[in-house]
Amino acid sequence: QVHVVESGGGLVQTGGSLRLSCVASGTLFSKSALGWYRQAPGEQRELVAVVRAGGNTFYKASVEGRFTISRDNAKNTVYLQMNSLKPEDTAVYYCNADLRSYSGAYQPFGSWGQGTQVTVSS
Repeated sequence: QVHVVESGGGLVQTGGSLRLSCVASGTLFSKSALGWYRQAPGEQRELVAVVRAGGNTFYKASVEGRFTISRDNAKNTVYLQMNSLKPEDTAVYYCNADLRSYSGAYQPFGSWGQGTQVTVSS
């Protein structure tokens, strides 16, 4: 069973930056695709960024160019660097350490952590 712990959220002003971290255990971390999701109040959880085992990355269109996902296999940690933050980025951010691709879409198979709240004030 994969377990994750997210951290790094907080309150920032528009245009600010945050770096989220997610430490995973109980997984073949280096062989897994990893992802960051977010869920705003009243909204469905959505996939924001993916980093594959080989290092290729994919982003939701609205965050591309502002967010950067990276991984440190030695530390079983995945990061999300968020720059130029906007109020619409406000959400609880979750990571998943076991993404699998089916028919061109990534599905989360790892367990969820408690998430980390990101609030961007206008």
